[in-house]
Amino acid sequence: SKCNFISFIFLPLGTGSNILSALQDLFWLLKSKVEKQLQIISVLQWVLTFLIMGIACTLILMYILCTDCWAIAALYLAWLVFDWNTPKKGGRRSQWVRNWAIWRYFRDYFPIRLVKTHNLLTTRNYIFGYHPHGIMGLGAFCNFSTEATGVGQKFPGIRPYLATLAGNFRMPILRDYLMSGGICPVNRDSIDYILSKNGSGNAIIIVVGGAAESLNCTPGKNSVTLKNRKGFVKLALRHGADLVPVYSFGENEVYKQVIFEEGSWGRWVQKKFQKHIGFAPCIFHGRGLFSSNTWGLLPYSKPITTVVGEPITIPKIDNPSQKDVDFYHNMYVDSLIKLFDKYKSKFGLPETEVLEVN
Repeated sequence: SKCNFISFIFLPLGTGSNILSALQDLFWLLKSKVEKQLQIISVLQWVLTFLIMGIACTLILMYILCTDCWAIAALYLAWLVFDWNTPKKGGRRSQWVRNWAIWRYFRDYFPIRLVKTHNLLTTRNYIFGYHPHGIMGLGAFCNFSTEATGVGQKFPGIRPYLATLAGNFRMPILRDYLMSGGICPVNRDSIDYILSKNGSGNAIIIVVGGAAESLNCTPGKNSVTLKNRKGFVKLALRHGADLVPVYSFGENEVYKQVIFEEGSWGRWVQKKFQKHIGFAPCIFHGRGLFSSNTWGLLPYSKPITTVVGEPITIPKIDNPSQKDVDFYHNMYVDSLIKLFDKYKSKFGLPETEVLEVN
């Protein structure tokens, strides 16, 4: 492209086709650079939202209360009290926000892709088990909290609700931003409401491994924390909601993390945070803002492919026994392993790769 542009400068005026070709090359070169920058900006804003938006908005609100504009902050706080339980009742999603163009740039940065394997009936409710957690759950957010990968077209009539830490919904502004994407608290009240008082066609996406799983994610490793995670199966039985295994190939590839061994002081600190606050602080890095050869907060642009598996039909049992829970949990684990084995070679993994279930 650069050579064509240089030759364009020195070409005789009569060579119109060469001039047109050089201009076209220059246009596409500039367009691709602009698109790449927009992709970086879209991902950066989401990373900053994930890491600091809640704390930043809280501090700004406190500051405004101490200024002449205190009435604005007071009105918002009054609204916050009035609206406090909305996240527990399905939230307040906005199709306009879910369809923002910024999410398409976010998708194309990696890129992120959603693969449908089976139809979902709108007469049923569902609990999607999402694996693995990764550092930030980038695939879960893009696929189910936006329309960038076409979840609404691929599963018509299904309303996805990505479940995340309830503490995020105590943060001003952040809570409203999350709800606009169809994100809900991952607690029993919220899930019970969506699965019992919100009609049918609902799909709650639970990142089953949670904070514990994020501590072990690293490039080249495919492992899930699932053996003792059975609460989501019990919820499915109580509501008769079908279980759907979901595996995101590439989720662990976008960040590099310092892994602390069991028994080390670093792992002890992480587990204390996880127990008392609900999340585990990770020491991780991606690429820099201006160069992929430097360290920074931007994830590496590695492809993430999220495969939604076959739903497992679950009966409605008001008070499921431990035997019931164990039976359907084992069925779910087997289904997830089969899903991984079926698609692993299609998305860059060797046939010998085994999904580690912890």
